[in-house]
Amino acid sequence: MLTLYGIPNCNTVKKARTWLDENGVAYTFHDFKKSGIDEATIQQWLTQYPWGKLINRAGLTWRGLDEATKSSITDNPSATALMQAKTSVIKRPVLVKDSKVISLGFDENLYRETFKP
Repeated sequence: MLTLYGIPNCNTVKKARTWLDENGVAYTFHDFKKSGIDEATIQQWLTQYPWGKLINRAGLTWRGLDEATKSSITDNPSATALMQAKTSVIKRPVLVKDSKVISLGFDENLYRETFKP
């Protein structure tokens, strides 16, 4: 089962969804804004990527945090709590197949290679 995690109004998520749709790749969309994200899912991702890669430090959500909050994110538990509280801080989209993160962010070449006929 293929799941694309993100928020619908994110331009990068829109590009990924358009690419998947145009290439006939079936997937389920998980909307962070409507459905949130559970701790178990984040823990699974953290076995594959360090928290520093999962948090989008270039995004508006991260930049809008106060310095005390930013400096308090130092390990998996603090990063997990932040990602659950502010799902927009997660780098997106996250493309997952059978609990394995295939792609973090959207890379058309990677998608093409992964889903080539």
